Amino acid sequence: MVTLYGIKNCDSVRKAVKFLKSNNIDYELVDFRERPVECDTIDRWLRHVPIDTLLNRRGTTYRTLGLRELGPDDGEKKAWLCKENMLIKRPVAETDDGRVVVGFNESNYKELFL
Repeated sequence: MVTLYGIKNCDSVRKAVKFLKSNNIDYELVDFRERPVECDTIDRWLRHVPIDTLLNRRGTTYRTLGLRELGPDDGEKKAWLCKENMLIKRPVAETDDGRVVVGFNESNYKELFL
């Protein structure tokens, strides 16, 4: 089983869902807007991926908050991710055995799930 974190209307999340469905992989989609991700979940992800992989620097939220100008350190980045889930790069796929992959890349998904 894969837990997919993101938002329903995100193109990358849609691609990940399409991949999982077409390969008959069971998944649950957790939409940030309906069920915000808590800090303990973010901590768990950060044991597997670097914070700069998890932080979406290309999104509107990052620009709107002016985080580039603030130059936050890793602790501040984590606090922002906990406070503002839209800063999380989407999707985050987590398997039952604890593997985590951030963003959608078909070759990474094939390697991880097939």
